[in-house]
Amino acid sequence: MDFHYCSDYDEMSLQATDYLISELKKKSGQLLGVATGNSPLGVYRKLRSEINQHPKYFEKLRILKLDEWVGLKMSDPSSCESYIQNNILEPLKIPSQRYTGFQSDPEDLKAECDRVQATIERQGPIDLCILGLGRNGHIGFIEPAESFMPHCQIAELSKISREHAMVDTLKKKPTHGLTLGMGDVLASKKIILLVTGTGKESVVQALLKGHISTRMPASFLWLHPNVQCYLDKSSFSATK
Repeated sequence: MDFHYCSDYDEMSLQATDYLISELKKKSGQLLGVATGNSPLGVYRKLRSEINQHPKYFEKLRILKLDEWVGLKMSDPSSCESYIQNNILEPLKIPSQRYTGFQSDPEDLKAECDRVQATIERQGPIDLCILGLGRNGHIGFIEPAESFMPHCQIAELSKISREHAMVDTLKKKPTHGLTLGMGDVLASKKIILLVTGTGKESVVQALLKGHISTRMPASFLWLHPNVQCYLDKSSFSATK
C-alpha cells in the first residue's frame, strides 16, 4: 500500500484526481467503482473540470455503484443513487448504458445482488475502485465481522454506518445495505483509498500497522498489490 500524506482535504482530492486522470489516459472504457459520502466528493467535483478539458477520457467510461442503502426510494436525496446521479453521472455525462448499481428498494434483495454480481462477472473486473474509510474500518458496507462474503451481499449495518451523515436526518434510518463483497473489491486492478475526517485516528493507526483482521475490513487492502492511500491531515495528525 502506498501512502500519500496530504496537508488538507483539497490536496488529498487533488492528488487522488491527478492519479485517477493518469489512469484514465491509459485506456478508454475502464470500469470505475465509485463509493459515496464525503471522502470522495472532492475528487468527483474536480473531475467536472477535467471533462471539459479532456472529454475523450470519459467518452467510454463505465461506472459501478459499490453499495446502496436498503429501503430508500431511488429518488430519495439520501440514497447513494441520488448522490451518484448528481455528482458523477450527470456532470460526467455517463449514460445509463454505462452505469450499473444496486436498486435501493427491489422486491427481492438476493435477486438484486445476483443481478449486479452477474454484471461484474460479465464486464469486470473493476479497473479502478474508489473507496473511503469508515470510523470502524469499514469500506463500503463491508462491516467488521467474523468473516467476509466474497461477492455481492445484503449487509447488516453497524451503528456507525447507521449514523452516517447521508442518512442522519432521516426519521427511520436504514438497517441494511447492499454491497459488493471483499472478493470483488480485491479483484480490482487498482484501488484508491481516501481517508479524511476527525475521529478516525485509532482506525488509521491500525491500518498503518498492517495487521490484517476481519474486524478491520480496510486492513484487507494490504493483500492487494496496487493501493494508493491518500490521507487528509485531519485523519492522521494524531498518529504520524
